[in-house]
Amino acid sequence: MTATWSVDTEQFYQNVVKVKNGNSIMAVVKNNAYHYGLEFVVKTFLKAGITTFSTTSLKEAVKIRSLAPNATIFLMNAVYDFETVRKYQIQITLPSVEYYYKYKSDLQGINVHLEFENLLHRSGFKSLDEIKEVIVHHQNNQDNRKMNIVGLWTHFGYAEEFDVSEYKLEREAWVNVVNTLLNEGYHFDMIHAQNSASYYREERALLPHHTHARVGIALYGSRPYSNLDEREINQALTVKANVIQVREVNRGDYCGYSFAFEATKNHTRLAVVDIGYGDGILKSRAKHEALINGKRYPIRALMMSHMFVEVNDEVHAQDEVILYNEDIRIDEYTFKGVGANSEQLSAMNHDSLIKEYR
Repeated sequence: MTATWSVDTEQFYQNVVKVKNGNSIMAVVKNNAYHYGLEFVVKTFLKAGITTFSTTSLKEAVKIRSLAPNATIFLMNAVYDFETVRKYQIQITLPSVEYYYKYKSDLQGINVHLEFENLLHRSGFKSLDEIKEVIVHHQNNQDNRKMNIVGLWTHFGYAEEFDVSEYKLEREAWVNVVNTLLNEGYHFDMIHAQNSASYYREERALLPHHTHARVGIALYGSRPYSNLDEREINQALTVKANVIQVREVNRGDYCGYSFAFEATKNHTRLAVVDIGYGDGILKSRAKHEALINGKRYPIRALMMSHMFVEVNDEVHAQDEVILYNEDIRIDEYTFKGVGANSEQLSAMNHDSLIKEYR
């Protein structure tokens, strides 16, 4: 018996359609599409009418091009392999004034999106004045081999936060940038800023003048914030393992490495389950429960290839143990402090888990 990572492909597709809501979506497919598999995800998104993709890896962008020859592909990280970008017609971020002046001759023929730093401070122009400086300099450049400014974008770093004012501040700053540039006569083929949290805070609508919402985690079945109704987003992923045997220990017995769990009563039943942190189960996840035969039982100790789950006499060897499914969702544990949705997904070891699309 071996632990399994599996996706209900029809449920995944239906969730994508629901999230899309008839809008133009730039689907974030970074990190092997949140570990769902780039080929499966891109093909499913295409089926759902999504033809614009973003990633942080040039290698992934090239693979997306092979899967979607006519798609628009946007690379969110600064890149320096300009020949590959041109060859595969990848659109890229323009992350700073310094980058522009240093590489403007290398960028000939490449479509770029001007990036506004905003409150995240990860990348981008620091001010509206810097953006306008580059636009004006570019307009005055008479070299017909120059780059093409086709997009404008930012990232909201605080859209998931409801008890602070930062999302309102970053949203207002960004709207001011967009409105000012458009009112001054500048045009952009693509304007995008909204992550999943911002998109749902706007009730699955695009911000004014925006061409796309740049959505990630919601497309993969997890809610970006806790007060969003579970019915709005459906999880298609199941991660399950197996009870390989049931052990009985007594009060004072220690189980697992380094005194991980001490039994507090006699005849304590522990299910030995064939999944552990080597398969990508976070230690913080193991502070909570697993689902066996429709009932939740506490995880007591986590090891590399196993875990102990305290059970009653209704649990036996070969029973299935669910770590994640639609009834015990990834986002539930996000909001319990286990780690971000993407952190739990990215931890999964797809070399040790059986991977199924059903």
